[in-house]
Amino acid sequence: MAILGSLLKKGIRIRESIEQEKLEPQQLQCKELKKLLAKAQQTAIGKDFSFTEILAAGGGGAKELYRSFKENVPVHDYNKMYNSYWHRTRTGEKDVCWPGQVKYFALSSGTSEAASKYIPVTNDMLRAIRRTSVRQILSLSHYKNLPSDLFTTNILMLGGSTLLNHSGSYYEGDLSGITASKLPFWFQGFYKPGQKIAKERNWEEKLNEITRQAKDWNIGVIVGVPAWIQILIEKIIAYYKVDTIHDIWPNLSIFVHGGVAFEPYKKSFEKLLARPITYMETYLASEGFIAFQAYPNRRSMRLVLNNGIFHEFVPFTEKNFGPDGQMVEKPETCMIDEVEEGKEYALLLTTCSGAYRYLIGDVIKFVSKKESEIIITGRTKHFLSLCGEHLSVDNMNRAIQLVAEELDTEINEFTVAGIPYESLFAHHWIIGTDKAVEPQVVKERLDTHLKALNDDYATERSAALKEVLVDVVPVQAFYKFLKQKGKEGGQHKFPRVIKSQMYQELLHFIEEERKNEWQQ
Repeated sequence: MAILGSLLKKGIRIRESIEQEKLEPQQLQCKELKKLLAKAQQTAIGKDFSFTEILAAGGGGAKELYRSFKENVPVHDYNKMYNSYWHRTRTGEKDVCWPGQVKYFALSSGTSEAASKYIPVTNDMLRAIRRTSVRQILSLSHYKNLPSDLFTTNILMLGGSTLLNHSGSYYEGDLSGITASKLPFWFQGFYKPGQKIAKERNWEEKLNEITRQAKDWNIGVIVGVPAWIQILIEKIIAYYKVDTIHDIWPNLSIFVHGGVAFEPYKKSFEKLLARPITYMETYLASEGFIAFQAYPNRRSMRLVLNNGIFHEFVPFTEKNFGPDGQMVEKPETCMIDEVEEGKEYALLLTTCSGAYRYLIGDVIKFVSKKESEIIITGRTKHFLSLCGEHLSVDNMNRAIQLVAEELDTEINEFTVAGIPYESLFAHHWIIGTDKAVEPQVVKERLDTHLKALNDDYATERSAALKEVLVDVVPVQAFYKFLKQKGKEGGQHKFPRVIKSQMYQELLHFIEEERKNEWQQ
């Protein structure tokens, strides 16, 4: 139990975890909102939106606090937040949205087609991320079948380079690189690939060096985006000419993943293992550590309610969002005590990094209001609704999983575009698999499953959604395209819904690759 022992020796307390277990979600969130507003009331944004007066109104209770907060502080998307305030922090200006100077910015385009976004990462946020990471480690007590010596093994974290770009008054890079560069000293003994390899900016060289040293490490836990972890494991197996990764890392027991749904990767991933391992999902975004899977055999994750983030929920309806996923100026919002299980909500975050009522872009659904457990169902702009079909990424992932099972194949990657078709509309799916499958068969089964999963889709398939088109390409084509766009490795993942320019670029790329017979 070396890791747990170190946590206790360094005085890291579990009070916050106990607090979330004992107090009501609304109490925790009200307390968190007060803390955030109190600390930021003398900042530029705090003065602009009267944080001091909002706190005074909070003397009337949680409802009055939230009412005043909503009335005084507008909702923000990235452009509004950046253009109004965050751009000033990049010049070195202090006390803009959070006390002090922002020294780190996470570069994030997520699965969007836009240029990199600059998300501020304050020291308070880095501490909050570390605290939530500790909570997730402590949650392993709920997992009864883990080997007793797991906590004496190493943790492999595969992310962006820790050699951050210095841009005058601040550093910028992937959030994974920022957090890995700021790991507490007590964790260094457990962390792989180590600081030297972690600094490597060339993704291919990083994977090669990890592969060369893999046999010397005792890895029990791996952390990363599913696609890149799978590529690394395949590389290690091929390099050492073994059957499974357990031939190299016999104690590998846990895969902590996030960023995208794991279901499309699971079947092919498990072929790389000699025995089952435990999967733990995390919801760590550039804006903060939002939730993590706290219990085994659950698909859901528990929201973190008392560690630097205040959550609001916008019903994901046509009243609050346009057909392009754009949020209206004054949407209906609610606190955690007002949500309903089974309904979809877009997340607004107020954080200790200086985000306020900030639309993160993810859509979630509560599966347990009592335990604050959620699943991610998609993105506000990654739903397909050309003509009212309201197709979510959750629908897509499930349909792809069912098709893969029926055809006894692995579909590791996919993306879909909504396009004009014969004066109406069509969906164009691009499917990544390395097995021979007939596009027509995939199309028929995919269409059948989507009709069963989504009534609106079924209705529109007999009306305005006239066709489903399917292209099948090698899995490697997705990663090669990302590399060509400078988005290889780290936290980069392929968008499940692809639009406009990126869609046209992908079509051109596929055409050229086919001419070259899919050269590696």
